[in-house]
Amino acid sequence: MTSLDPRAPLVLDTRELGRRPGSQRETVHTVPAPAELGIEVLHVPEGSPVELDLRLEAVMEGVLVSGSASAELVGECARCLEPIEEEITVRFQELFVYDDAKHDPSDTDVDDEVSRLEDDLLDLEPMLRDAVVLALPFQPLCEEDCPGLCVECGAKLADDPDHAHEEQIDPRWAGLQTLQDRSNTTD
Repeated sequence: MTSLDPRAPLVLDTRELGRRPGSQRETVHTVPAPAELGIEVLHVPEGSPVELDLRLEAVMEGVLVSGSASAELVGECARCLEPIEEEITVRFQELFVYDDAKHDPSDTDVDDEVSRLEDDLLDLEPMLRDAVVLALPFQPLCEEDCPGLCVECGAKLADDPDHAHEEQIDPRWAGLQTLQDRSNTTD
């Protein structure tokens, strides 16, 4: 019994490949983006189209999936919080091992890292999620040289490059400042 739904958009059926090494199939299709595809400040909106260009190839151990995915990203600049909209294209390649392949049951570390076919079905979502998240910038920017926001008042520095505030007086020296002000008024 498989836990994968063959009707799910990111689940592919590999039965037509058979288990003949060298047989392959190329496919291009559009699927809705799964939930939470990305990071907190930059992501692919759930349900938006993801273009998949895939090549499935039967090999001795299983099915080798390689290809690319393209989608629209939305988010906000990490410095100035302006909206960001851009396109991302990621490449990936992963081997999905046949579910009846012999493996050492005591080797649980390797077993967790191996993608497996379930009744000749494979789930692209974990592979797609890994490829997209790893391709995203840690701190997305609206422009490469975005100056960000003023730390004191929150003004957008790109709109006012000459933005400045009076220099703050250290409270420990405030008494001396009042003496200087008195001295300047008596002169």
